[in-house]
Amino acid sequence: MTDVDVERWSAELDRLHGRIGVRFRRVQPRRRARQYLCGLVSGLGRKNGWTLAEQAGDVSPDGMQRLLRWADWDVDAVRDDVRDYVVEHLGDPGGVLIVDDTGFLKKGIRSAGVARQYSGTAGRVENCQVGVFLAYRSARGHALIDRQLYLPASWTDDRDRCRAAGVPDSTGFATKVEMARTMLARALDAGVPVGWVTMDEAYGQSKSLRVWLEERDVPHVVATRRNDDMVTTSMGRARADQLIAALPGQAWCRLSAGADAHGPREYWWARVPIRVPVWWRPGRGHWLLARRSITTGEIAYYVCYGSRRTRLVDLARVAGARWADEECFQQAKNEAGLDEYQVRDWRAWYAHITLAMAAYAWLVVARSLAVKGEPPPATA
Repeated sequence: MTDVDVERWSAELDRLHGRIGVRFRRVQPRRRARQYLCGLVSGLGRKNGWTLAEQAGDVSPDGMQRLLRWADWDVDAVRDDVRDYVVEHLGDPGGVLIVDDTGFLKKGIRSAGVARQYSGTAGRVENCQVGVFLAYRSARGHALIDRQLYLPASWTDDRDRCRAAGVPDSTGFATKVEMARTMLARALDAGVPVGWVTMDEAYGQSKSLRVWLEERDVPHVVATRRNDDMVTTSMGRARADQLIAALPGQAWCRLSAGADAHGPREYWWARVPIRVPVWWRPGRGHWLLARRSITTGEIAYYVCYGSRRTRLVDLARVAGARWADEECFQQAKNEAGLDEYQVRDWRAWYAHITLAMAAYAWLVVARSLAVKGEPPPATA
């Protein structure tokens, strides 16, 4: 993605700030939020409380810490404003909602939700916090639109520890799959234009989540385990890898799952209908999709639901859309300070992450407008 001239597009940032500004009850935190956003997109080498404060001309990070921890503003309402801003500029009936999580490496044991747990960022078990996110992707770009902080049972079973980190007593244990369903419901109920939903195996293998999506008639292409048990069209049962292994060679088609920085991402793709056709909802179909690496032969599996007229190339495109979430995390961390916070408590995590999502959304929108050749809006 090309760099954004912050000065040239500052009026667009003002528009976004004006949109979320109504969520702040007082002028001072509203202004400080503008400074916080400017600092996040300023290109600073590090974007923590000290550097953001210095960028704003403060002598200490106290003001920035107050903004995140105690200032009177509606963090969840700003989250919804960011989602609506993204949809306004990137929304498309064929848009894809993508569920994924990312780790935030931490030292110590006091940060809300921190524990030794698997971090996709590190690719191993680390002492970290884990955030579950929802991203939106269309042909115009992609951005993060929702977030939840995962609390392991070791936290929710210890209410004193939760209170010390500012976790509300009303917040109990929720699995990552439950968090994903909550965020998907929030987006769908808000009328976000959605053509498809996709997610990796950690979420896609959940049959309850797949059933929930089908009950809401939401087309989806979700990764699953190779040994996931499938109902066949003859009313039998078989493992995913067994169904795909039985396909003839001519069932495979070489297709691109979309382009990345290195060019088209091509794989061999095949699908097989699953579920008894008489059980299919009118006009809908169910398939098991397989993606085979051209170089290694490794196979990934997906459970799919959508229009009966859906083509193999359409399913491959949606499955390939998941890379956008990884790019969202990388860019939001590198360019909008998503992971560069120095706060421990629950509310401050949500406040920082939400403002970082807003900053990243502005970068995405400014870039999309620049690509279309639109001039920056006039400064008010």
